[in-house]
Amino acid sequence: MRRFDLHRLWAIVMKEFIQMRRDRVTFGMMIGIPLMQLTLFGFAINSDPKHLPTALRLADNGPFERTLVAEMQNSTYFDVVRVTDSEAEVHRLLQLGEVQFVVNIPVDFTRRVLRGERPSVLVEADATDPAATGPAISAVQALAFKAIDRDLTGPLARLRGAPGPVNFVVHAHYNPENITQYNIVPGLMGVVLTMTMVVITALAITRERERGTMENLLSTPLRPSEVIVGKIIPYIAVGYIQVSLILLAAKGLFGVPMVGSVGLIYATGLLFIAANLAVGITFSTLAKNQLQAVQMAFFFFLPSLLLSGFMFPFRGMPGWAQVLGSCLPLTHFLRIVRGVLLKGNGALDVLPEVWPIALFVAVAMTVAVKRYRQTLD
Repeated sequence: MRRFDLHRLWAIVMKEFIQMRRDRVTFGMMIGIPLMQLTLFGFAINSDPKHLPTALRLADNGPFERTLVAEMQNSTYFDVVRVTDSEAEVHRLLQLGEVQFVVNIPVDFTRRVLRGERPSVLVEADATDPAATGPAISAVQALAFKAIDRDLTGPLARLRGAPGPVNFVVHAHYNPENITQYNIVPGLMGVVLTMTMVVITALAITRERERGTMENLLSTPLRPSEVIVGKIIPYIAVGYIQVSLILLAAKGLFGVPMVGSVGLIYATGLLFIAANLAVGITFSTLAKNQLQAVQMAFFFFLPSLLLSGFMFPFRGMPGWAQVLGSCLPLTHFLRIVRGVLLKGNGALDVLPEVWPIALFVAVAMTVAVKRYRQTLD
């Protein structure tokens, strides 16, 4: 039996370093993925979102109303983007996800405060993502008590103290019990499709090349677009099976309400599946082996998971992270699924989220076809 030899060990170590240097994609992933995780978790992830878009429905024009509005505008939690007196308009803004909160100040608010009647202020929240609403709801009560108490001086000082001059009533729309599964389970549909579709198709052409069957494809009169579409269609069927299983589990196991049309989910799901398959095909033309293909797929999946709003509130991220997240199809598909299932959104309501996915499909498919043409050469 041979003894353990340090010279032979050193030879193996140097061989691995040389191999690592030659495989630049793998080496880049080993450096790039930790840096991406550090950047995203360190700067982009925030469990206490600030500057949430808020609409005000005002029915009073007294000094206490103005004080309350000014305090909200000066806070870090709320960005007042709309002031209206229309109930239908604010409900529409909530349904489309354009605002996170609606604060309704009632008629005779100031006069009732002066009388010590503790008028009720209705705060309506889009609670599809409970993590995005909890801290802000607590903040609005605190800042309102502080602001109004500051104005209660002289003879009005008797109105200070517990339980406070104003009674806040919170109405959480779409998920009144703040059940986390209502937010997570619909989102899992997009996450599962992204993970499986990109990884599976990233291996498609790479596997052909490693097994030596690519030459057979190159010898046929098939056009690049025909090869790509032919490889995509079977996986579309697999994607629809996954969508069906997740919908059944959401309804049967987790009791997720399905207010909107399931058919709309399937229709928009086709576009989302195509987007991920196009990315996978592109990676398969770039990768030299199956390991590189999987690494590239993970490099796409990680920011999709973290920047889409699935794990952390989207509006809690800094501006640059929201811009990056808006370029990913998963971000828009999550809004579509949650909007349809929890809010009952229709085709016109989800259209603003559909066209970015369609644009992504067009760009990714164009790149995939061009890359495949290069593999033919």
